[in-house]
Amino acid sequence: MTGTGPDTGPGTDPGTEPAAVRRYVTGLADAVREAVLAAQNQAGSRLVRGHSPGGDAQFGLDEVAEAAVWKYIVGHDMPVAVYSEDRGLQYHGTDPAHLLVVDPIDGTRPAVAGLESATVSVAVARMSQRPRIADVEHALLMELRTGAYLYGDLATPGIAAHGYDHPVPALTGTTDLTRMFWSLEFNGHPARLMTEAHGHLIDLSANTGGVFVFNSATWSISRLLTGQLDAYVDIGNRLLRDDPALLPEFERVGNGRVLHLFPYDIAAAVFLAERAGAVITDGYGQPLGDTVLTDLSITNQRSCVAASTPELHRALLSAVRWKK
Repeated sequence: MTGTGPDTGPGTDPGTEPAAVRRYVTGLADAVREAVLAAQNQAGSRLVRGHSPGGDAQFGLDEVAEAAVWKYIVGHDMPVAVYSEDRGLQYHGTDPAHLLVVDPIDGTRPAVAGLESATVSVAVARMSQRPRIADVEHALLMELRTGAYLYGDLATPGIAAHGYDHPVPALTGTTDLTRMFWSLEFNGHPARLMTEAHGHLIDLSANTGGVFVFNSATWSISRLLTGQLDAYVDIGNRLLRDDPALLPEFERVGNGRVLHLFPYDIAAAVFLAERAGAVITDGYGQPLGDTVLTDLSITNQRSCVAASTPELHRALLSAVRWKK
């Protein structure tokens, strides 16, 4: 898939027609992808230009992607609220019925390095005073390198996939910790704490399975749906909740901020994973639906354990060495 793709046209309300929403969000992701690929090798794409409202480093390539989002939004007459990683909450038009939660590049570091593990993430929820992940009605994850995408909405069972060379979703049946192919998170997470908590699982599975660090929650979770991975684990937020005295350590590696999963990191991925049949919860095994889509505070940041089977999910929750 290349180009800007089809769109709904001026004045169309995507809430009235699921197919129109799909065209709208696919067009948005396509526009971002086109802009990012054009700028990927330009000087300055790796430079840190500042920090996002959540505190994560903002690279030059992030600015390109954010600008592409807003250019697409203002190019359509549909009134929407847009919450993005680097620009926060913005409004286009008056009295918008929908909130778009957009992470223009989830996986900026892989993207600036020319690696494949980066996506455009878009979730659409009805606008309200306190919209949550449970309120998401449409979701899209598009691979930046290939343009392949996963899409789902409340009106259609399961999920739709475009651009893959095999049927998707294709969840594995893995239940054995020693055989799992999984990814984990280190950005903003003290390495010592991570290895204390699940270093034994790395040792257990690195040879007979596979252990990966992709620096992208959406890419990792989407690989469960394509059948390439069995699990994804990001446990930093639970470790901090269990032991608030760890706050200085997390702030030390987060440039003075806590960098756990923000709502825009997982809003679309949670919706798609649940509809595809994966098991996805926080580190306590609780659903992620109450996560507020527009709140970046520490209390609204999340941990995540996702697995292709309930057995593997339970085994992971039991095997991590949580702080007591």
